[in-house]
Amino acid sequence: MFDFLSNLDPLYVLSGVLVGGLVGMTGVGGGSLMTPILILLFGMHPGTAVGTDLLYASITKTGGSIVHGYNRTVDWRVVGRLAMGSVPATALTIGVLYYLEIDSKTSQLLITRVLGFALLFTAITLILRKPLMRWYADHVPEMNPELVRRLTVLTGAVLGVLVSLSSVGAGAIGVTALIFLYPKMEPRRIVGSDIAHAVPLTLTAGLGHSVLGTINWHVLESLLVGSIPAIIVMSIVSARASDTAVRVALALVLIAVCMRFWFFS
Repeated sequence: MFDFLSNLDPLYVLSGVLVGGLVGMTGVGGGSLMTPILILLFGMHPGTAVGTDLLYASITKTGGSIVHGYNRTVDWRVVGRLAMGSVPATALTIGVLYYLEIDSKTSQLLITRVLGFALLFTAITLILRKPLMRWYADHVPEMNPELVRRLTVLTGAVLGVLVSLSSVGAGAIGVTALIFLYPKMEPRRIVGSDIAHAVPLTLTAGLGHSVLGTINWHVLESLLVGSIPAIIVMSIVSARASDTAVRVALALVLIAVCMRFWFFS
C-alpha cells in the first residue's frame, strides 16, 4: 500500500482531480483537456499522451456506463450503430500510425494537427450547441430511419478516427451529433448512449496504442487516483452548479490550446 502511494506523482494526481472534477460537473472536457495538459505542461510525446489518455478515458467512463446501464438510460441500438463505424475506423487509424511509425515527425505532426482541429471543433459544439439545435429543429425535416442509421454509423467512423489520433471528440462532438440525429430521444439517454459507446471506442484505441508502445502506465495510475474520486464528488454536486459558464470557459481554453498546437508546434 505504502509502496503504491510512494510511486504516485502528485502533479499527475492533481491533473486527474482537476479534469475528473470538470467531467463530473459537465460531462465533457476529459480528452480535450487531459491530452493538452500532458503535452504542454508535462512535455509528453503527443503519441504517448493520446495513448495514455485513451486508456484513462476507457476506465473512467466504464463506471459511468455501468450507472447509465443500471438506470436504463442507454440506447444499445444506437451504441451498436456507432460502434459499427468507430471500431473498424479505429483499427484502420492505428494501422496508419503503425505504418507511419509513431515516433516519426510525420506521425507527430499528424497527431498535433488533428488534435488542434478536434479541440476547435469541440469548442464550437460547446458554444453553439443550443443555437444550432434551434436552427436544426426549424429548418431540417425529420429524416428517414434508414438514413439516420447510416449517418449514425458514419458518425461513429468519424469519431473513431478523431479519437484514435487525438483522444478528443467522444464527449462533446458525439453528444451533439446524437442530438441532431435523434432529436426525440431523452437527453439523459443521449448522454448515456454516448458514454457507453465511448468505452469500446477508447478501449479499442487505447489497446491499439499499447501495441504501439505509447502508454505511460505510471502516469496512468496517478491520473486515475486523482480523477475517480473527483468524478464521484463533482457528479454529486453538479446539480447545484451552472454548467453554462463552465462550458463557455472550457471552449475558450480549448480555442487557445488549439492555436498553440496549430501555430507553435
